[in-house]
Amino acid sequence: MRLLSWNVAGLRAGPGPAGLGALGGDVICLQETRVTRDLLAEPLAMVDGYNSYFSFCRTRSGYSGVATFCKDSATPLAAEEGLSGLLARPGEGGAVGCYGDLGAFTPQELKALDSEGRAVITQHCIRTSAQQETTLTVINVYCPRADPQRPERAAYQASFYQLLQGRAEALLRDGGHVVILGDINTSHRPIDHCEPGDPEAFREHPGRRWLDGFLWAPDGPPGQGLFVDTFRLLHPSQPYAFTCWRIDTGARLTNHGTRLDYVLADRALALAELRDARILPDVPGSDHCPVLAELAATFLPAPRCPSLCTRHMPEFAGTQQTLSRFLVRVERGAGATGGPGMCRGAGVRPGCSARRGRRSPRGQGDLLRYFRAAQGQLGTGTGQAGQESSDHNASGHGTQELAQDALGQTGQEAAHNAPGQGRPQAAPSSTAQWRMVLRGPTPPPCCPAHGEPCALRTVRKPGPNRGRRFYVCARPPGRPSDPRARCDFFRWAGEQGRS
Repeated sequence: MRLLSWNVAGLRAGPGPAGLGALGGDVICLQETRVTRDLLAEPLAMVDGYNSYFSFCRTRSGYSGVATFCKDSATPLAAEEGLSGLLARPGEGGAVGCYGDLGAFTPQELKALDSEGRAVITQHCIRTSAQQETTLTVINVYCPRADPQRPERAAYQASFYQLLQGRAEALLRDGGHVVILGDINTSHRPIDHCEPGDPEAFREHPGRRWLDGFLWAPDGPPGQGLFVDTFRLLHPSQPYAFTCWRIDTGARLTNHGTRLDYVLADRALALAELRDARILPDVPGSDHCPVLAELAATFLPAPRCPSLCTRHMPEFAGTQQTLSRFLVRVERGAGATGGPGMCRGAGVRPGCSARRGRRSPRGQGDLLRYFRAAQGQLGTGTGQAGQESSDHNASGHGTQELAQDALGQTGQEAAHNAPGQGRPQAAPSSTAQWRMVLRGPTPPPCCPAHGEPCALRTVRKPGPNRGRRFYVCARPPGRPSDPRARCDFFRWAGEQGRS
């Protein structure tokens, strides 16, 4: 079986149905879909050969969200949204169960942790390489980021990690196997980060300390965590194995990033069934790349999809029609059923809204026709718009008069005063006049190392320099030995010389 995870940074601009098929996963877990149910289109919800399960953010539009796509040959037994059980649906396959001890959380905290659409759980029947049938529970998660400028988000992340660990370990204690796929939003070890900085400060990060206790490693102390980082199990010392890069600096070109995306399997499953674990940095479309794990076990599909599946949503199951089926083309003149002056197939007179049957305001015309008319009036100097323009300029405050005053004379005066000319010269264009008045921004300095124009940036971090602008080399960040990486040029905007 092939399990794949990818933070797509927006599903509507992401891989699409064809891209999902090209990835070739039996189970594909997507994070940061950024869609709400009302924006979920049929081509994304109903992909040929797959059944899909979504969790939507309930607090903000266009934020967070996860989706799991299972091949029809890997149809799950049950599917559930969230980690706490509060969003579990009644009905066939509507709850996975095994919630663990939730006593450390209040009902309000559990609701908040599941309100951002950060988890979908599917439970499958599998056959291991030893020909034993058991269950595999796949947890698709998009863990929250600990924003240093918002302390409450660090606490939210810590609570989410605690809830995720409790649920995963409860499922494991119940029997079967568990795999966690997703954007964990923490790079575990210095080897997983392009700029780890001080080693002690790096280790003390709360997210890394949680991963230390949650994960087992062959060289770790006995009695360590129950789950394994599949990539590091097979590639313990591979450097520069990153999965996320900053787009605004072009850091993907120089592979200056972090490893935030993981496939975490329970220890028994990883040691017995894991065959491959890879990062796919050449797949474009997001600031993250896909990661995958291949296991020797195989899926045994369930006979029907659980109730959370998008095939059971009314808008995709045929019980609710799409809006486009109600919209009809309105034609002027004779209609097909309503006689002269009626809309085809709708029985609505011209000027009426086909959606609500209301008359349009009297005299309302086509917007494009209005601008064409205005353009013609401006070109000939006639009509109401031309008269208003003439009146405005006659008062001495028109933009053209201001430009002429700034230049000292109009184009006609220049032609009249030109010596030795038998006929007036053509006036300079308005674009040329404005370029003489407005010189534009000062060109940026060039960095000495490459001789290329620098990039202008603004300080965003809190402190005395917040809001100040500065110039740096426009190339992406990278290792000092990489000739494609930026140099160390720096200059505050408005200052001469280098600092």
